[in-house]
Amino acid sequence: MPDRRRASAVPAPPGAPIPRSLDARAVLGRVMLDSEFLRDPYPTYRALREAAPLAWSDEFFGGAWLVSRHADVELVLRDARFSAQRTGGWVMHPADEADTNCRSARSELSGFQRLFARAMIFLDAPDHTRVRQVMSAAFRPADLQRLAPRIERAVAERLAAVDSDSPFDFVSALARPLPAQVIGMLIGLDEAEADAPADVVAWSDELAQFVGAPAPSRLQALSAQTALLAMARHFDGLLTRRRAALVGGAEPRDDVIDRLVKAERDGQIRGSAELLAQCVMLLFAGHETTRHLLANGLRTLLSHPDQWRQLQRDRDLLPGAVRELLRFDSPVQYTGRRVATDLVLHDQTLRRGDLVVALIGAANRDPARHERPDEMDITRRSGSSLAFGQGPHVCIGAALTLMEAQAVFTQVLERWPDLALTPPVAAQWTGNALYRGLNGLSVQCPGPPANA
Repeated sequence: MPDRRRASAVPAPPGAPIPRSLDARAVLGRVMLDSEFLRDPYPTYRALREAAPLAWSDEFFGGAWLVSRHADVELVLRDARFSAQRTGGWVMHPADEADTNCRSARSELSGFQRLFARAMIFLDAPDHTRVRQVMSAAFRPADLQRLAPRIERAVAERLAAVDSDSPFDFVSALARPLPAQVIGMLIGLDEAEADAPADVVAWSDELAQFVGAPAPSRLQALSAQTALLAMARHFDGLLTRRRAALVGGAEPRDDVIDRLVKAERDGQIRGSAELLAQCVMLLFAGHETTRHLLANGLRTLLSHPDQWRQLQRDRDLLPGAVRELLRFDSPVQYTGRRVATDLVLHDQTLRRGDLVVALIGAANRDPARHERPDEMDITRRSGSSLAFGQGPHVCIGAALTLMEAQAVFTQVLERWPDLALTPPVAAQWTGNALYRGLNGLSVQCPGPPANA
């Protein structure tokens, strides 16, 4: 096996415009800790892309290969030689498990692993294919269109509740609670059942801290387990009632819960743990990334007032603008895969079990894929980004996310055409390198709402 610490970066092709002395580990060693990186990771991504197509970092989960170019990230996401089954070492081996107080981590975290590993996003074919067929039925275009009026009403109600006479926080007013409310609608949670959105947001925050940590600690893992099991308990009673209703001949409800219960009865979902895993991870994933798209997207648009005004003049540009926002500042900055079988990539041998981190945020700024990649351009037509992933694990809720974002930005444009960031510090970053997002975004509305 090669000495990965000495092979921190594969040599670049002749003539590449990079300093040969660049130490990839030195660049990466501060990535997850440096506040400047968390504020703006893209210069570091550019250095990685230009340095080499493949780099080794000790900072990610105890050691991982990093790919940062569009073609390589797409390969990792599409190729079956890179497995999505990666939770065992992640959950059961906290970064501080060598400490004497952490020796019991494996037994303590067994409940976490039991559910986490069964979620669709961590399955390979054929199990992934089987579960995805069940889940995808909830995201059919006709079903989402039926949900659209409820989303529009929810956005309108939350915007109407804002005191627009003074600066307000867009994150707490809308970006955090709305996606939790919407995914609850889709899943089939009544408000009383979900205590939505407060509990959903709190649970998601705990999970996001674990999932987004480059080297999660035992405490982070235990906190995430508490959140995950709380979600599971919330669903457990509801699933019991839905099973009983189905057995009793009740008319099925057109939501995710009833589809999953029926799939469990028919053998497509295998057991209560697998069923609960899909529920809790859909609730988490359906909320976490959308909230960051809404806040990051508004901040980006308001930071480019010419493009904000262009959207005012031509609302037909909005669908493309949302996709450009996803490319320009993706809510999900990277994802991981395990090497399923020994392979050679860029003249470097990757061994079975090695972790590969695909830097989506870097790939979306690759000049080999996008012209002027560091420029925000709502009229861009140069192809889709990797913000929703690629291959068999492409985001199942992409259409719902786009629908929510378009509903929000349409109503904000109509209600507050002169909306502006509040100086001097409008944006408060979460400090999570995986889920790039904001804890707060202060904005103000000069004058009354346009439709007041």
